[in-house]
Amino acid sequence: MHVGSDRIALSGLRARGLHGVFPRERAEGQTFVVDAVLELDTRAAAAGDDLSRTADYGSIAEKLVAAIEGEPVNLIETLAARLAEICLADPAVTAARITVHKPDAPITVPFDDVSVTIRRERPEAH
Repeated sequence: MHVGSDRIALSGLRARGLHGVFPRERAEGQTFVVDAVLELDTRAAAAGDDLSRTADYGSIAEKLVAAIEGEPVNLIETLAARLAEICLADPAVTAARITVHKPDAPITVPFDDVSVTIRRERPEAH
């Protein structure tokens, strides 16, 4: 097993944001749903039963929600990149996969969801 092959998943984080290209999206806002998969090595944390040796997913979740509710961006691609940076700011996290769902996207045809998924890793994680 190589470093970073363990995963912690946060699924279905919900927050209201003002992200979008159209004026109505910026004025009214909408719900965004985020899934975050954190890649890390959990062996030291498990061996010592020690939260300080793993990613504190509660704290990360709060930071992700704050970013969704924060400064608006035009694209969910940009939001996903911002969220990945938040995850990678935790020293235990070596890579992050972020999916941003925009279930109320302004599309003229019936649909269930629109989402963007990205994966980012620390440069030194290679």
